[in-house]
Amino acid sequence: LQLVESGGGLVQPGRSLRLSCEASENLDAYCIGWFRQVPGKEREGVSSIHVSRGMPYYSDSAKGRFTIFRDSTKNAVYLQMNSLKPEDTATYYCAAGFVCSPYALPPGAFNIWGQGTQVTVSS
Repeated sequence: LQLVESGGGLVQPGRSLRLSCEASENLDAYCIGWFRQVPGKEREGVSSIHVSRGMPYYSDSAKGRFTIFRDSTKNAVYLQMNSLKPEDTATYYCAAGFVCSPYALPPGAFNIWGQGTQVTVSS
């Protein structure tokens, strides 16, 4: 399994971006998580979803602004990010694992990672 993220870029505060995580194979058995990392800080879980079972998780910072959804026909999971803030600036990664929880998103539960896509929120 290989994952490729896309959709990052430079955007003004308050605007939206949609990140894509496209896979090389069917994702129905996987939990897909979105994480972000700023240099010098730990990787932070943002959102996750089991591709066939649902069970979405959102971090406190993502609730109400971000939406995760999947398209199993395209082997892809998306992260719609609205009302972006400067503090959302980070490299965003998608990752695959086998365990999803609606309560937590530990990076250690995911063992297949994409290369990341940069999101910069700035005026």
